[in-house]
Amino acid sequence: MSAFVWIAAGSLAAWLWLLCCQGFFWRTDIRLPARSDPDDWPSVCVVVPARDEAAVLPDSLPSLLAQDYPGRAEIFLVDDGSSDGTGDLARALASRHGGLPLTVDSPGEPPPGWTGKLWAVRHGVGLARARGPEYLLLTDADIAHAPDSLRELVAAARTGGFDAVSLMARLRVESLWERLVVPAFVYFFAQLYPFRRIGRKGSRTAAAAGGCVLLRADAAERARIPDAIRNAVIDDVALARAVKGGGGHIWLGLAERVDSVRPYPRLHDLWRMVSRSAYAQLRHNPLLLLGTVIGLALVYLVPPVALLAGLAAESTATAALGGLAWLVMTGTYVPMLRYYGQPLWLAPLLPFTAFLYLLMTVDSAVQHYRGRGAAWKGRTYARPDAVVGEES
Repeated sequence: MSAFVWIAAGSLAAWLWLLCCQGFFWRTDIRLPARSDPDDWPSVCVVVPARDEAAVLPDSLPSLLAQDYPGRAEIFLVDDGSSDGTGDLARALASRHGGLPLTVDSPGEPPPGWTGKLWAVRHGVGLARARGPEYLLLTDADIAHAPDSLRELVAAARTGGFDAVSLMARLRVESLWERLVVPAFVYFFAQLYPFRRIGRKGSRTAAAAGGCVLLRADAAERARIPDAIRNAVIDDVALARAVKGGGGHIWLGLAERVDSVRPYPRLHDLWRMVSRSAYAQLRHNPLLLLGTVIGLALVYLVPPVALLAGLAAESTATAALGGLAWLVMTGTYVPMLRYYGQPLWLAPLLPFTAFLYLLMTVDSAVQHYRGRGAAWKGRTYARPDAVVGEES
């Protein structure tokens, strides 16, 4: 057998293992678990870090103000040095729409060792703790919530005994590049952090989606959130690890009516979102980068290349192995496309999207070694200590 046949066979074996042994990552049925209304609704403080978010606040903040929550709840929006009038706009929206009480405050510039977003979160959590809430809802400024979102999150946390309940907000998919890249972003995230394993006690897998995390206040204190993760760029995974490492029970699933309103119309916008934190995910380790590039090539690029090369060279074995691997890959991507309401003809294009992610990861490393580091809203951090998330 030729070397390429063996490579194609290795790719197929990798896909069969992913299909059956990686926590059924490709399934999209992990939604809020069974829940019932508690006898008494606990108090909740909502913390929203916001830096230059005037473009998205009119589509997101009114949904928080309009939460239909039976208990006591209030919102703390932390205007982190915005230059576009974010704080004033938030006050105007609250005055116009009414609803939950809103406090807008600013933390000042972050001290050394803090990423800007987490410094803003720390300030908001400090304001919230003065109210003595049982839960904190950490949500990004671009996230729009259905009217019963907070109610359902609290009911799920209480019923399941979870210290943290997080929903992967449904990202926008309207432009061509969003359709190609966004569903794959969530697909790859689930492949790295299978949702079924996250919610399982005793499992070491821990992750959250930073756009929507309901967190027990006492669990946050035990895990020293956010101080313990103050220099994390990929703050959602760092938060989940801290909570789970402290003995907390966490859960992550796909959202049904929690949506990101942030547009990514151009490839450049999506590229920046991914490359911002890709090399941090690899702990800035060149060997892990090399292994990731080889792994992405073997798993995602070899199948179509093997199929086409096998057909061209009249190698039945190579073409069959590559075709089967591509078929399994395509089949595992279909549920995510359905979840996002996208046409299924996009599924066979996953190798192309994976190649883009490979280039984004390499670019993330290049930017790191050029000293540009990771960035959040214009702030650059030379050596982030973190591990996957998305720009907010």
